[in-house]
Amino acid sequence: MLPDTVCRTVHQYTSELVSDEDMAKLQEIARDYSQVKNHVYVRFGGVGGLSKIYPGYTVQNEMIESGLREQMGMPSVYFYLAIFDALGEIKSQWTRTKAAVLKRTGENDSLTEEEKHYLRYLLKVNNAFDAVLNHRKVSLRPDLQKQYEKLAGCIDVKKADNYLRRQVRRIHVKLHTDGGGGFSLAERAYRYGNHGIYITVKEKRKRIFLPLTDSNQYTRQIYLKLYPEKRSVEIKVPVDVKVRTHKDYTKRVGMAAGMYTMFTTDEGHVYGQNLGEYQTELAGWVRSQAMKHGADQEEVGRKKYTDKKRRKTQQLHNYINMELNRLLRTERPEVIYIPKLPRPQKHGGDKAINNSVNMWQRGYIRRRLEQKCREQSVRIVEVFGKGISRECSRCGAYGYKKEGIFRCTSCGCQMQEKWNTARNAKKRGEEADLVLAPEQCLTGEGLL
Repeated sequence: MLPDTVCRTVHQYTSELVSDEDMAKLQEIARDYSQVKNHVYVRFGGVGGLSKIYPGYTVQNEMIESGLREQMGMPSVYFYLAIFDALGEIKSQWTRTKAAVLKRTGENDSLTEEEKHYLRYLLKVNNAFDAVLNHRKVSLRPDLQKQYEKLAGCIDVKKADNYLRRQVRRIHVKLHTDGGGGFSLAERAYRYGNHGIYITVKEKRKRIFLPLTDSNQYTRQIYLKLYPEKRSVEIKVPVDVKVRTHKDYTKRVGMAAGMYTMFTTDEGHVYGQNLGEYQTELAGWVRSQAMKHGADQEEVGRKKYTDKKRRKTQQLHNYINMELNRLLRTERPEVIYIPKLPRPQKHGGDKAINNSVNMWQRGYIRRRLEQKCREQSVRIVEVFGKGISRECSRCGAYGYKKEGIFRCTSCGCQMQEKWNTARNAKKRGEEADLVLAPEQCLTGEGLL
């Protein structure tokens, strides 16, 4: 991807109902695709596969030698994609496992600082991590080996290694997919033409034709999502979009995020005021239907529930995108300052509140805000969020919140709490800009 472009997903749809015969052929490929992925998960997803997943050609060679492709009669263009798709997910799973072990290590008061330093080193150096988990002697290049021996000489290595293995066993699980709902296609597996797309199937020299609602053509890896109950297909295409620059985007805007009002700016402007209504409606409906349709995934009522939930979620997402577009169009920001909020916490006892929090689309809002800001050359800067909602934006003293209103006990200032938070975000962001160069500021990591 070029430096002045960003990646976004384009969606294409079939314009006519897909025949039962063609849908069956596509579903067969999707099932085989997921079967290959599961085979890779089982064989290379554990600690024994660590030495083979980087860069991954060992896995590919072993999968070819296994004869699985010939047994399934699967075209090589799908077989290799399924292998590397699964490999990417295994690598992501190991990244999450390491992050979880690192977090537990830092929170474990029974470990000494030297032991924590040693464990962090193992988590950082892949070859050392692999050797310890597989009970092999750690052998690294000279400079890394010297550092390893220095750290190992200060601690009980056996105790630390066993701790690492124990944590990995508890956290890391092998992946599995039941999906037959879609598959990826390389450029060689399809061809655009006649206002549609030709897809390679398992029969030699045979392709099926899917008419599309548009005549756009692409030359890159795409993803085919199947909807057999609707007899339709959705195509997802990652495309590089040129970044836009606006001379009139000059404002520095502080913003506060909320569950009921999406964003409030430092000038008191509100965007996504009805977000809470949409989310509460969705959460209440999901809660009322969950028990009724929670058991049988193939039951007719369950399918209706899934379809209706998808429609309601899409309505919410459309509203979010509309308000984000309005925000950028109205505010015309050069920089957005926003507090870095804590990670989701364990819920309490109120099931209704828990369900509403679960339905909060902050992850989706974060991704869409980041995407739209990248496309419009708007910089997002995270500011330190601790105590930001209790600090008075006028005098800096601490106050209290009651019924959505912030009140300062020092200067008597009263204003809507999100407005106060947004003003503090801008103040902290501008203070940080005086110290940090722009490239040092956080942009979009862990937002919301």
